[in-house]
Amino acid sequence: MRFSRSAVKVAILTAVFGTVSAFVAVPALAHGSMSNPISRIMQCFQEGPENPRSAACKAAIAVGDSWPIYDWDEVNIADASGRSREIIPDGKLCSAGRSKYKGLDLPRADWPATTMPGSGPYTFKYQRTAAHPGTFELYVTKPGYDPTKPLKWSDLEDTPFYKQDNPPVVGNAYQLRANLPGGRTGRHLIYSIWQRHWPDSGEAFYTCSDVIFP
Repeated sequence: MRFSRSAVKVAILTAVFGTVSAFVAVPALAHGSMSNPISRIMQCFQEGPENPRSAACKAAIAVGDSWPIYDWDEVNIADASGRSREIIPDGKLCSAGRSKYKGLDLPRADWPATTMPGSGPYTFKYQRTAAHPGTFELYVTKPGYDPTKPLKWSDLEDTPFYKQDNPPVVGNAYQLRANLPGGRTGRHLIYSIWQRHWPDSGEAFYTCSDVIFP
């Protein structure tokens, strides 16, 4: 059953990435994930859920199986309604507290990472497979962050360095134009929350993107 579901998902997602019309045709299946800097789950999906290249993706799939990776655009909580800090436990931020995605929570210093500017303006890109009115928030880990320990809310800055309702879309990606906070070097993590608006829905989506500051 899992195999057939994954096979259907792959076929649909291939069409989704290939044509704009496919995004219109399958909005009920999916929503989105950070593509730049790439999220953990999108990285593992692009590597190939059945035969990933990186040690971190191999470990994540060994813990959580390959089939959740096909749902790269669905790391969500259906009724978060702005309560993310209350309902997602420490150590489970990257999975949104869902056992389905527990492999994404593995504390490792070798997750594939995107090299970022040290500070200044940067356009984040959030790949969408369905559009929803909502608010995007981006958080960065504090100086001294240790990627070998489970990610806690207290590892993130208390306030987002970017927050915007309904950012612009170019192609099939939301464009999150932010100013990067300075004062960081080495490996860090950027955490995104996309909270949909009522009366559309209380659903929220989450991503973990590993980054390196020079």
